[in-house]
Amino acid sequence: MTSSTPRPTFPRIGGFAEARRIAELLRKETVGGILLVVAALIAIVWANSPAAAGYFALRDFTIGYEPWHLRLSLGAWAADGLLAIFFFLVGLELKREFVAGDLRNIRTAIVPIAAAVGGVAVPALIYVAIASQNEALRGGWAIPTATDIAFAVAVLAIIGSHLPPALRIFLLTLAVVDDLLAISIIAVFYTDSIEVLALVLSLAVIALYGVIAQRYRVFFGAHAFAAWLVLLPIGGVAWALMHASGIHATIAGVLLGFTIPVLHRRADRDAGGNTPGLAEEFEHRFRPLSAGFAVPVFAFFAAGVSVGGADGIRAAIANPLTMAIVAALVFGKPIGILTTTWLTTSLMRTKLDPGLKWIDMAGVGLLAGIGFTVSLLIAELSFAPGSAEADTAKVAILAASVIAAVLASALLITRNRQYKRIALRDAVDENADGIPDIYQRGE
Repeated sequence: MTSSTPRPTFPRIGGFAEARRIAELLRKETVGGILLVVAALIAIVWANSPAAAGYFALRDFTIGYEPWHLRLSLGAWAADGLLAIFFFLVGLELKREFVAGDLRNIRTAIVPIAAAVGGVAVPALIYVAIASQNEALRGGWAIPTATDIAFAVAVLAIIGSHLPPALRIFLLTLAVVDDLLAISIIAVFYTDSIEVLALVLSLAVIALYGVIAQRYRVFFGAHAFAAWLVLLPIGGVAWALMHASGIHATIAGVLLGFTIPVLHRRADRDAGGNTPGLAEEFEHRFRPLSAGFAVPVFAFFAAGVSVGGADGIRAAIANPLTMAIVAALVFGKPIGILTTTWLTTSLMRTKLDPGLKWIDMAGVGLLAGIGFTVSLLIAELSFAPGSAEADTAKVAILAASVIAAVLASALLITRNRQYKRIALRDAVDENADGIPDIYQRGE
């Protein structure tokens, strides 16, 4: 007996407003991805130049108020402070997807959720299989689990002008779930001890932040500077308390993002028409700050490692830590994503969008192997700052990200050319006489 109920499809193509939002997001992430790469390259070149001492002196320069445990190096301020802006936007995006996006329906959300879980679990297992013999390296198992959304989407946007829109949506949704898993890993596995009072106070301030944002959503939506004058100081207090609690301070950014309302109340809709929700408004306002400043500055301070010339490069290549990270990101990510996606679509009443081909999904899997921003953060949490393991891990992350980007580009550029030929052929076939409009106009 067959059911007349159509099988859910992921991703579902939304209306014009959703397409416009995704297009705008892609454009901004493209710029952010380029700035990210430029900042990392500057750091690497400077850290391996005759003026390298200046770079490390700048990165290790400390500033802040010691009684509040906030006297940190500039590198730590970038990782703990500026990156909280990035994670605030992650929190906004996560809530939007769960409340009003493709993840609100479990039957359609199960595919990217499963793909993200596979893309986390398989790289971690590959890392452990290679590096478990060395006890000093075991703590880095989470390094290859993260995907850098800015870098991956930037590559896809640059090379994928004719790729199916569903492919972009799948990558974005996969990366959102991947971010949630990475946040959970940081919160659970990279917290040595917890100061309960500071944590409780931080959560109380976050709750206050949420009440104010919910109660005055229309006011904050209409007055751009109000969020800076009212919400920013409250968020700063929550961040400082979270930092003092022992939990990584970027988690405060995620929780603050979760408190922002996604949808209008009915009374607000009646009064304000079809204006964007506050979460979308905040995302629009603050993404340039994250993509154009916070993440590139973090990359600048995190990516600067001295490779020690040709000998150092050879030593890094032969290091089990390098092999574990590169293998996990370049091979583990696509294997995990493709395998779990196939199992999910085969065992459950769910199917991929008809426009998605498995060869295209392989390209997305390779793109997910670009583990830049969050992987660098986890590397700093996994090993002692300035240690040989930390530097080797950073070199491995950079190398793996470049390899994954090159392989994904090679595959998806070929696919993009095929889709472009199909689009041109279909444009010709739309004319009754088979002659393109450009020739009919005599141009």
